[in-house]
Amino acid sequence: MPPSRYDIIFTGRVQGVFFRAVTRDVASGFAVTGWVRNEPDGSVRCVAEGDEKELDAFVAAVQRAKRDNIADTRIDRKSATGEFDDFDIRF
Repeated sequence: MPPSRYDIIFTGRVQGVFFRAVTRDVASGFAVTGWVRNEPDGSVRCVAEGDEKELDAFVAAVQRAKRDNIADTRIDRKSATGEFDDFDIRF
């Protein structure tokens, strides 16, 4: 199966609570690449690429790690572009 790309929006109390740092740290335990950043509307956006099973496990791990902060998670699934070499925080 070809790699997938997840464009993820986390909402809730997700800014100012080390959400991006935790997401980057969680990503280091999975075979995923991409980035995470704060959005002007108060949400956090994450774009991640990898095998779909690995992406699902990554999202679940972020949700577990920040369960007290996340009100909703929306995922737009697409084909991967292969543009990322690692996973980082964008500003």
